[in-house]
Amino acid sequence: MKKRTKEDRNRCSIHVPTPPEATKRQEKLPSELPKSLEDDPDAQQRLLDIKNSPSYRPADEDYDFLREDSVRGVRLQIDYLKTELLLQEHKIEETISVFGGTRILEEAHAKRKLEKVLEAYEMNPQDEMLAKKVKMAQNVLKKSNFYNIAREFGRLVGTSRKTANDNTLTIMTGGGPGAMEAANRGAFDVGAKSIGLNIILPREQFPNPYITPELCFQFHYFSMRKLHFLKRTKALVAFPGGFGTLDELAETLTLIQTRKIAPFPVVLVGEEFWKGAINFEYFLDEGLIDFEDMRLFWYAESAAEIWSSILEWHEKNGKPLLK
Repeated sequence: MKKRTKEDRNRCSIHVPTPPEATKRQEKLPSELPKSLEDDPDAQQRLLDIKNSPSYRPADEDYDFLREDSVRGVRLQIDYLKTELLLQEHKIEETISVFGGTRILEEAHAKRKLEKVLEAYEMNPQDEMLAKKVKMAQNVLKKSNFYNIAREFGRLVGTSRKTANDNTLTIMTGGGPGAMEAANRGAFDVGAKSIGLNIILPREQFPNPYITPELCFQFHYFSMRKLHFLKRTKALVAFPGGFGTLDELAETLTLIQTRKIAPFPVVLVGEEFWKGAINFEYFLDEGLIDFEDMRLFWYAESAAEIWSSILEWHEKNGKPLLK
């Protein structure tokens, strides 16, 4: 076939107009112009009424609509999805979940709180409530070592990375103070990223300052927060804590017990505390759990014990944690 020459193409070509601008027009569309006041003097006020009506707000900008009970399903979806997409973006593949009390303090902080309570008690030694608070503050001070253990554990997990940018195994906490802060802080000490999953409460709470900023999340629903705690986790480490810690621990053990999720290590830090807080042997003696359920968890007293026991469990399971 004979090739067409440039002259032939010029003779036969169709006139192609210059492409229009992507977002602008030279002439406005009728819908871009308000109703003329010359035709209807009241049109401007009517237009304002329409634009100020809640029905005119885009759905994704209508906070009142999004808070309605009938939209709860959508809220659950986006509560889950935002965190999920960001974790994927940062290549977070596996996590170590760390729970523990917000009242587990650094030693210096615990001493300051004890001194403050002692001062108040010395001024009013007949006050039984203050006497109780002194005892509580003394117990919190005794537990300050758990802050050090959690911080050291965060360092151990952080230093397990293959490279500085390796986020495949990452510390994840509830994002609050206490034992959670200590674990995030340990990762921060060695330049490793860590995750914090905060929950929106009636009163504003602050995330601890050692979480990686782009990996600190706020959840509306506890259920979505719990889902992310367990979705990628390769171990749960529970330090002494209160209702929240007990809630997360009990739910995790139940999910593993029923095999709703695949088993993974559950390490309770501080055998004396945990045996005082929960009498697992009593559950067993009463026939409410089985012997095999007692093997779903174990105790540890130091960061090294926690970390080595987690690694050993995964080795025995045939899937080493550190590849």
